[in-house]
Amino acid sequence: MYNTKLQVTDNTSGESLINENNSAHSDVRKQAKLLDSLIAKLIQQLAIIYANVELQQNYSAIAGNLVETMGLDADCHEPTPYSNLWSEQDIVLITYGDSVFTTSSTSSSAPLATLDKFCDEYLPELTGIHVLPFFPYSSDDGFAVMDYSTVNPSLGDWQDINRIASKRRLMADLVINHCSSRSVWFDNFIKQKTPGKDYFFTVDEDADISDVVRPRVSPLLRATRTENGVKQVWATFSHDQVDFDFRNPEVLIQFVRIIRLYLDMGVNIFRLDAVAFLWKVTGTKCINLPQTHEVIRLLRTLVEHAQPDAMIITETNIPNTQNLTYFGNANEAHGIYNFSLPPLLVNTLITGSCLYLKRWLMSMPPAQNGTTYFNFIASHDGIGLRPVEGLLQQEEVDTLVETMELFGGKVSWRADKEAQKAYEINIALIDALKGTIKGEDHLGFERFICAHTIMLALEGIPGIYIHSLLATRNDYQKVAATGQNRAINRHRWDINELIELLEDKHSQHHQVLSSLNHLIKLRKQQAAFHPNATQFTLHLGLQLFGIWRQSQDRQQSIFCISNVSDQDVTLPLTEINLIVSESWYELITSTKLEADMTSMTLAPYQTVWISNIAT
Repeated sequence: MYNTKLQVTDNTSGESLINENNSAHSDVRKQAKLLDSLIAKLIQQLAIIYANVELQQNYSAIAGNLVETMGLDADCHEPTPYSNLWSEQDIVLITYGDSVFTTSSTSSSAPLATLDKFCDEYLPELTGIHVLPFFPYSSDDGFAVMDYSTVNPSLGDWQDINRIASKRRLMADLVINHCSSRSVWFDNFIKQKTPGKDYFFTVDEDADISDVVRPRVSPLLRATRTENGVKQVWATFSHDQVDFDFRNPEVLIQFVRIIRLYLDMGVNIFRLDAVAFLWKVTGTKCINLPQTHEVIRLLRTLVEHAQPDAMIITETNIPNTQNLTYFGNANEAHGIYNFSLPPLLVNTLITGSCLYLKRWLMSMPPAQNGTTYFNFIASHDGIGLRPVEGLLQQEEVDTLVETMELFGGKVSWRADKEAQKAYEINIALIDALKGTIKGEDHLGFERFICAHTIMLALEGIPGIYIHSLLATRNDYQKVAATGQNRAINRHRWDINELIELLEDKHSQHHQVLSSLNHLIKLRKQQAAFHPNATQFTLHLGLQLFGIWRQSQDRQQSIFCISNVSDQDVTLPLTEINLIVSESWYELITSTKLEADMTSMTLAPYQTVWISNIAT
């Protein structure tokens, strides 16, 4: 009897083991099939990228190397196509690692630790954080990277980065077009040693570069003496920022290795800096080339198989129609920087007319599922002017530039075939909006809040620059000290001085932060503000800018209407077709609209969010 029971028990155990083994074999087969499919896709992408390049390895070998470098041979995930990796909860802080710091003798906190604590206490509603390049660098406030694998010791270390990433969605820069001329790679290029020997793009002195689109006025080529003679090195941005040569697959593999490191360190969003310039072909404009787009698609393929909730956002400060191409067919960038928004919104608020903003918004395609706009109105850079080419008349651009100069702004220039052209306006946003084309006035605060209220309501993920949240004004001392126009909006706050100002209820710093925190918290509660929720542009004249947002389940509608002028304006409620069978609420002031209400008077720069759901 005992033996019979033992036999039965053994059979049950055996069946269990067989089931487990079958399951394990099924998983192995599934992984093998997924890897085969991935490698086949990578081979197709590599064939497009390197179609006109003579390679020492075949595409299959390079694909295998990429898979191994990303660690996908051991852990590969199947991405879900057209999946939205974001919600109305996502709002990103844009900041340098040392935008706030401490000099206290009683504290030895690294700037990244100080930033983390400051965000905990004063910016609790922001769910994401873009820490601008936090690596050792030689110039351009971090964008001339010397070492991609370490954290700048003056900011902190990887533990500080991990701590930030454990609390918020972390965006980091992949400075992919160029690196510092003081990097080990470029030093090896000069010495003709590996790694680095063949990493940088060079051309003959007589190469045709006449059509190259330039974002700067400095000479494009940098004569560099190497062990093999003088080389003409391509330098799109400055002679301290030397461009990579992605015709060499080893460069691509190095950046995949960097991406893997950043994922392991908690980075969830990759901002591809200046990626539009990545691939070069002499005799062309050397911007937005097909190979560049395919490199981005390949990187997305690798990233989404490594970590399906990770995102790629392209930073392409170029005309609007070109910028939109970086969505691909929902298979390229997850998000694109909405570069046309800052100049158009500033133009709207200083002229009192939403004509150009409305025209642009009506022409913008809704982002497909799996893609989104990244909206911002201020950043560490300036207000770009290339993104309004074809959107603003030259007279409007000239007026914008003149008004910003009147408010203390600087202008950065770029080279053009015929003459230098204004490339961007460098100014703190709170100063940019302190008046109109008629001059400075007393409505700067209202105008500034209005700009953010409009941005927070738009389709896409909002990104808010730390110096907008803190109402930081133009930093002329830093401009003088660095000789760089962009330094005007890159102030560094001593944390004790800043907290004293923020705790003063009468200071503009406190008032701005309180107002924006209120709006941010309110926005996160609205399903109609999902980045991919429906958006329609309203036609309410030129002084009232309005959009209608509707949640994806069609349960919530919000009419977002702003008076963009310095005069009172009446809004006839019949113009927005409020359904009479529903109750309506103004969310910002938490008031219910009376059933017999026929109009509202909006004060200068006042915004209303009228919703059928009170929150």
